[in-house]
Amino acid sequence: KLPKDSVCNIMGKQLLRSGTSVLANYIEANSASSKKDFINYFTHSLKSANESKVWLALLRDTNKGDKDKLKWLLQELGEIANILASSILTLKGKK
Repeated sequence: KLPKDSVCNIMGKQLLRSGTSVLANYIEANSASSKKDFINYFTHSLKSANESKVWLALLRDTNKGDKDKLKWLLQELGEIANILASSILTLKGKK
């Protein structure tokens, strides 16, 4: 839960967009018509995860929200990003 002010409203909306994009692109990857498309969807998902980490870090650093929850969310999102990045490298044959 975020404070009700204009800064949190903007950051919250951006976080909602980027956070839901992580899942949406992951789901789209499962319907990809080619390996290239699959990798592209995973790449978009990773970019959205990284963007979400930025918004969470900004919320944490500006004391907008529960620091412990934000720390936990950043850790979880970091793990998701690592899984996506590792999967992309494996799919590209670079791992």
